[in-house]
Amino acid sequence: QVQLVESGGGLVQPGGSLRLACAGSGISFRLYTMGWYRQAPGKERELVATISRGGSTSYADSVEGRFIISRDNTKNTLYLQMNSLQLEDTAVYFCNARRQPATNYWGQGTQVTVSS
Repeated sequence: QVQLVESGGGLVQPGGSLRLACAGSGISFRLYTMGWYRQAPGKERELVATISRGGSTSYADSVEGRFIISRDNTKNTLYLQMNSLQLEDTAVYFCNARRQPATNYWGQGTQVTVSS
């Protein structure tokens, strides 16, 4: 059974930093494109960042230059370093593992709240 478990969320002031982690079990991360998504209240889930099997990264324009996605396949763990957090970054953050043609796994999410 595949499980993705996010951790590291919490309450932070604007300008602060958080590091999210996603630990996987029953899955070999090295075979998957990994990503972070987020969903704010009343909004659709949106892509934050992805990292390919080879380590290539891409980011949403809204987080480019502030967030860093990384992976450690030996630990089956995905990370998201979030710096210079803004109020608009408040959301539930989800870990995703994707493999063609149609395999797609999600974590349960971790809440990130940016507030003064």
